Amino acid sequence: MTAEGPQDITALLAAWNNGDEKALDSLMPRVYPELRRIARQHLGRRQPGHTLESAALANEAYLKLIRAGGIRCESRVHFLALCSQIIRRVLVDHARSRGYAKRGGNAARVPLDDALLGVRARGIEVLALDQALDSLSRMDARKSRVVELRYFGGLSVEETAEVLGISPETAKRDWKMAKAWLFGELTASK
Repeated sequence: MTAEGPQDITALLAAWNNGDEKALDSLMPRVYPELRRIARQHLGRRQPGHTLESAALANEAYLKLIRAGGIRCESRVHFLALCSQIIRRVLVDHARSRGYAKRGGNAARVPLDDALLGVRARGIEVLALDQALDSLSRMDARKSRVVELRYFGGLSVEETAEVLGISPETAKRDWKMAKAWLFGELTASK
């Protein structure tokens, strides 16, 4: 983040929630660097030859926020949690568009990082990860949300716990269990 504190960002979010469009103009320069950081983190995991760039991913997330209008966010952390959902959707949509037969097929492959699996992955398709997270969500929505916040949103364990209203210890346990479940789910068919 920038030199402005979380209170400044929270105040701007509150103003935006109340319909102040100028607040969004002040908010985005403060949070855009964080969106770019998250985008670079995700796109750094991809295999060479893919066309999505970190600026494009961050810009698409920004456009989706603008199109959504005033969104209820209580704090910087809640805002970043919303951004994690948006980034996940953009990555999945991009992978789907690359997978269409008229565009050459072969969905984009994005390897899960060591933090997610604890081991080097050979590469997991974004679509496979999205489907696995949907399956996990049906069994345990909170664990799926922990993965989304940590992996797609780049939130720390403490920030994830704050968003979900759980203790950091519970967030750590959920993270470990979700990683193990995802590893089994994503490697079972390989």
